[in-house]
Amino acid sequence: MIANRDRRQLANGNTIPVIGLGTWKSEGEEAYQTVYSAIKLGYEHIDTASVYGNEVEVGQAIHDSGKERSKLFVTSKLWNDAVTYQGAIEALENSLSRLKMDYLDLYLIHWPNPVAVRENWQERNAEVWRAMEDLYKAGKVRAIGVSNFMPHHLRSLLESAKVKPMVNQIKLAPGIYQEEIVKLCQKEGILIEAYSPFGHGEVFKQEDLLDLSKKKAATPAQIALSWSLQHGFIPLPKSVHSERLKSNLIKEVISLTDEEMNFLDHLPDMGDAPNPDEKNY
Repeated sequence: MIANRDRRQLANGNTIPVIGLGTWKSEGEEAYQTVYSAIKLGYEHIDTASVYGNEVEVGQAIHDSGKERSKLFVTSKLWNDAVTYQGAIEALENSLSRLKMDYLDLYLIHWPNPVAVRENWQERNAEVWRAMEDLYKAGKVRAIGVSNFMPHHLRSLLESAKVKPMVNQIKLAPGIYQEEIVKLCQKEGILIEAYSPFGHGEVFKQEDLLDLSKKKAATPAQIALSWSLQHGFIPLPKSVHSERLKSNLIKEVISLTDEEMNFLDHLPDMGDAPNPDEKNY
């Protein structure tokens, strides 16, 4: 699915930069400055969500950066309070209004099983997906996908979807390798985005990974990002520090052997991926 060294191809032919900036837990002035600095450093892929509460700041930073809109890839996500067709339509319009944009490059269902509709999550996903398909056909979004969907969520959605999800954004990092959903997405031609590609900072504490990074003359972050990229994932690292923003935008993947990849797949003490069926929101 690689379009060139710096972009991958989605199922509809559009391309997406291979590294994006995650903005979860960045708010207010910090969110603005981080996005603005990232774009100036060369980031072309910005990931936000309505629930992050920073779409206004993200949109303003994009505008103030002077970067041509068509040169950026911007993602936002549909929150759990949208459970109907009309609710999804309105949610997208609200996100566009906050971002001050005419379209999104990618729009995702944020979670597959909101607690308010836990008894009929299948129907909710089918309804909001129908809205997203219409938004896609209308040009309001250039691509549509899902986030945190596990195999049973994805298989259910595929039963009624007329447009197949183009992306599934899930938690992936060394030691958090969700093999079953990864294989299903690859089989279905669904590109995988990796949020929290450093875990919650655990990669910086792993002695074996630190030893590997020294051997490769790279930072632990660059090893983790190279692991994602070598698997074919799109990592979404987050940082608010200029130097880390710069170093995370790696230009060359650190080549990892099959043995090293397998070691990183099973890196211990990295925590778990979230179970969307047990979330209380």
